[in-house]
Amino acid sequence: MKKNVIIIGAAGRDFHNFNTYYRGNDSYNVVAFTAAQIPDIDGRKYPTELAGDLYPEGIPIFAEEDLPKLIKDFKVDDCVFSYSDVTYQYVMAMSAIVNANGANFILLGPEDTMVKSTKPVIAVGAVRTGCGKSQTSRKVIEYLMAKGLKVVAIRHPMPYGDLNEQKVQRFATVEDLAKHKCTVEEMEEYEPHVVRGNVIYAGVDYEAILRAAEQDPDGCDVVLWDGGNNDFPFYVPDLNMTVVDPHRPGDELRYYPGEVTLRMADVAIINKIDTAGPEAIQQVRENIAKVAPNAIVVDAASPVKVDDPSVIKGKKVLVVEDGPTLTHGKMKIGAGTVAAMKYGAAEMVDPRPYTVGKLSETFKIYPEIGVLLPAMGYSDEQLKDLETTINNTECDSVVIGTPIDLNRIVKINKPNTRVYYDLQEIGDPSLQGIIDDFVKKHNLV
Repeated sequence: MKKNVIIIGAAGRDFHNFNTYYRGNDSYNVVAFTAAQIPDIDGRKYPTELAGDLYPEGIPIFAEEDLPKLIKDFKVDDCVFSYSDVTYQYVMAMSAIVNANGANFILLGPEDTMVKSTKPVIAVGAVRTGCGKSQTSRKVIEYLMAKGLKVVAIRHPMPYGDLNEQKVQRFATVEDLAKHKCTVEEMEEYEPHVVRGNVIYAGVDYEAILRAAEQDPDGCDVVLWDGGNNDFPFYVPDLNMTVVDPHRPGDELRYYPGEVTLRMADVAIINKIDTAGPEAIQQVRENIAKVAPNAIVVDAASPVKVDDPSVIKGKKVLVVEDGPTLTHGKMKIGAGTVAAMKYGAAEMVDPRPYTVGKLSETFKIYPEIGVLLPAMGYSDEQLKDLETTINNTECDSVVIGTPIDLNRIVKINKPNTRVYYDLQEIGDPSLQGIIDDFVKKHNLV
C-alpha cells in the first residue's frame, strides 16, 4: 500500500524534498503541499511537468491552516515538515497538530536530500535569517575569483511565480532580473552577485539547476551554495560554512534547522562583532564550542558605509530594511539602523501610521518589527504598497538598508541614501587562509 503524504512547506525546501525523495517513488503518494511564511503562494499547483509521471494532475498547494482537515480528507499517513527558521517550540507544536490528527510527523535529513556535484562545492549557511550569509558568500567568491577561478553561485529557492518557467533560472546581468520577473526578495539575493561579475542560478528543480551550473557557458570551477534562511545545503558540501549572529545569542541552539547547520559546520563565522556586546559574543562562542567543537571559528564585522551621510545627519529618517530579516528573522537592528545611528540621525520615524494595504497586514502579523519598514515585494501589489508607504511617511529622508537600490524599482519622493555592507574578517583564522587551503586541496590552481 502506498503511503499518502503531505509536505508542509513555504515554496522552497518542500519542493526540493519532493524532487529528491518522493518524485518517482512508488511507495508514496504526495497528495498535497501546504504553504506558510510567504504571502499568496497557496492556491497554486506543483505542475505535472515538475512532479513527474506519477502525478498527471500535478499536486495542489493549500494554506497550512487547513492541515488538520487535509489529513482527514486525504487519509494522510505522513506529514513532512519542510521549511526553516522556526523555533523548536513551533516545530513540535506542528508535530502535535499532525499527531493529534492521526499522521506521522517527519523531518527529512541531508542523506536523503543532498545532491552530489561533479565540481567542488562550498556551502554558506546560517543559524538564522539575517546573519550575513550573502555578504559571506560574496567575500568567498571574491577570494576565489582573485585566483582566476570561475565561480557559479546557486541560491536557495524563492519560486514565487510560474513554477514551470522557474524550473532553472540563470542570472548573469541586472537585465535578467526583469526577464525572470523577480520579486524584491529575489533581487536582493541575485543582484549583488551579478553586479560583481559572477553568475548565479536558482529555481525549482535543484538537480537540474546543479547540472546546468556545472556546464555554465562562462565556465565553472567551483559551485558556491548560497543558503536561504537557516536551512542546511541542498548539495553535498566539500567545505561547509555557517554564519552566527551575536545580536541574537542563543538562537543558534533554539531554531530549526539552524542548529543542524551549525553542527555540520567546518567553519563557523561570528559576524557583526563590531556592533554586538562582549557577553553576547562570548555566549555564541561557547555554544559553537559545545555543538561544533571541530569547526574553525572566524571573527568578522559588518561595517557600513553610505552614499551621502548628509542625508542622515541631524535628520528625521525612515529606515527601510530587508523584509525577511525583520519578519520571520525577527531582527531588531539591520544595516539601515546601524547607519542611522553611526551617521547621527536625529530620529528614526515610525512608519506604522502611514502604511497601506499589504504592508499594514505585515505589521499586524509581525508587530515586533517596530519603527523599521520591511522592504516587502513578493508581488506588484506589495511593491506599490511599499512605494506609497515610503512616500506617505512624514520624514526628512530615507535610509535604504536593503541589499539592492530601491530607487531602481520604486519612486521615492524625498532625499534618500543607500547603505552598503560587506564582511570584514578580524584576525586569524581568516576566510582567505581557509579558501587558500581549499583551493590547494582540490588542485584548483
